[in-house]
Amino acid sequence: MSRLSPPRPRATSPRDVTVEHRERLDRYLVTSGLASSRREAVELIGRGVVLVNGHRPRKSDLVAATDQVTVDRPSAESDAIVPREQPAVEVLYEDRALVIVNKPGAMSCHPLEPGETGTVMNAVIARYPETASAGAKPLEGGLVHRLDNGTSGALIIGRTPDAYRTMRAAISAGKVSRTYQALVSGDLKRALTLDAPIAHHGKNPRKMKLGRPGSAIPKRAGRAALSLVEPVRRIGDFTLVTIKPRTGARHQIRVHLASVSHPIVGDTLYHGPPAAALGGGRFWLHLTELSFQSPTGALVEVSAPLPADLKSLIR
Repeated sequence: MSRLSPPRPRATSPRDVTVEHRERLDRYLVTSGLASSRREAVELIGRGVVLVNGHRPRKSDLVAATDQVTVDRPSAESDAIVPREQPAVEVLYEDRALVIVNKPGAMSCHPLEPGETGTVMNAVIARYPETASAGAKPLEGGLVHRLDNGTSGALIIGRTPDAYRTMRAAISAGKVSRTYQALVSGDLKRALTLDAPIAHHGKNPRKMKLGRPGSAIPKRAGRAALSLVEPVRRIGDFTLVTIKPRTGARHQIRVHLASVSHPIVGDTLYHGPPAAALGGGRFWLHLTELSFQSPTGALVEVSAPLPADLKSLIR
C-alpha cells in the first residue's frame, strides 16, 4: 500500500523551506513550487538567489531533511520589463483584449533577468505599456504562450489580466488552432499522427524526450502530446510540412519529428542537419496560422508571413 506524503506549503518571497527528502536542489525547487520549471530553477541558482543553509549551492547539490533552502526573489518593481522600441516586431493583429505579433527567429520571447533587453516583450511593452501588468509574472508580462528562441511566428500577448487568463484557458482547452510549417530531413510521403508523450530529459535540462506511457513515475511517463503532420512538397533531400499540435508540451513538435527520423533543419539539439544560412540557434520552424475567438467575441484568423531567412532555403 502506498503512503502519501503531506502536501508541502508554498512560501512567500523571501522563502524559507525545510526539505523533507534528499534530492537534487534543482529538482526540489520545482517539486516544492519554488520554481515553475527546471529551467527556471537552474536560472535562479545561477543568479545566486538560492541559498542552502546560508551558502550558494550548485544545481546538482543534494539537500536533506535538515537543510534550509531560501529563495530571495527581487521585488516586482525591479523585475519589470524594460520598454525598448528596437528591435521592433511586426504587429499582425490587435483589439482591445490582445495583440498578436510576428516573432523573429533567434529572439527570446521575454527577458530572463531584470534589465535584459532585445526580447519580443521589450518591444511590445514599448508600444502597448498595459501588457506589462497583464500576466502572472513581471518578466513575462501578458505573454500568453511561448515560442522557442529558434522558432518564429505568431505570438499572442494579452492587454488586460482578464484577457490573459481567458486566452491561457483557451490554449489549455485546445480552443486555439495553431498551424506550423517546418522543413524536415528526408522524404515524408504521408500524413502522420504523432501521439507519444513528452518528458524532461534526465541528463540535459535543455532537452526533452519521448516519455514512457504507463510508467508509475509521472516525470518518466511524460505529458500527453499530439501532433498532426502533413507533407506539403519535397525540396531536394528535405520535405516542407505543416504541423497542427493539439497539445502544448515543451519542444513537442521538435521531439515528435525527430522521433520519426524527420528532424527539423537547423535543429541540431535534436540531431537535425545544420543550416549555416540560418545562424546559430535558429531552425526552420514557423508558427504560420492562428485561429480562435478573442475575449472580445471576435473570430480571429491570423497568418504570419515567412521571414526572409526561411524563404531563402526553400526557393
